[in-house]
Amino acid sequence: MLKILVLVSGGGTNLQAILDAVDDGTVTNAEVAAVISNNKNAYALTRARDHGVDAQCISPKDFPDRETFNEKFLEAVDAIAPDIIVLAGFLVVIPAEMIARYRNRIINIHPSLIPAFCGTGYYGLKVHEAALARGVKVVGATVHFVDEGTDTGPIILQKAVEVQEGDTPEILQRRVMEQAEWKILPRAIDLIANGRVAVEENKVKIKEEEQR
Repeated sequence: MLKILVLVSGGGTNLQAILDAVDDGTVTNAEVAAVISNNKNAYALTRARDHGVDAQCISPKDFPDRETFNEKFLEAVDAIAPDIIVLAGFLVVIPAEMIARYRNRIINIHPSLIPAFCGTGYYGLKVHEAALARGVKVVGATVHFVDEGTDTGPIILQKAVEVQEGDTPEILQRRVMEQAEWKILPRAIDLIANGRVAVEENKVKIKEEEQR
């Protein structure tokens, strides 16, 4: 059983998609063991507790410097001993030591088709604002492993979403979540939980499903 730790800063819609997918059997051989947020007011913490999942807040604001925060944050993660860490809208830079310790065991959902509209400064609504300003016709979402760069780790899954006439950043953001993020993030977790994802030469290989 894959033990999942979800890190989140806000409302937790992607967390909810994971919880629902585990409940309905879309994700198999996995459980959400814990949720950590850097924001004590994040609704994601309520979602987790309502679901019976251990939830805690660890915020950089509560420590004298980032080094101390990183140390305590990593201690909390290690205490949970997750098999996989899912960044579901987590707006804190992951410590390099944690990336090294959990190499190819941290995944992130990004609301664009990487390498478009990704990297430093591209998060949340900013991604969709940039896409509309550029006039692209297709956007989407990407699930990837986390490395030391920003949105540069090996790509696991991507799903495209069409831009429609009259879209605002908010409308587009919602469509990308509904049509892409909430589908491919649980799918990636299920693939990993069932041993079907391998990283070779910084690229992801998805193994064919075994006949049962």
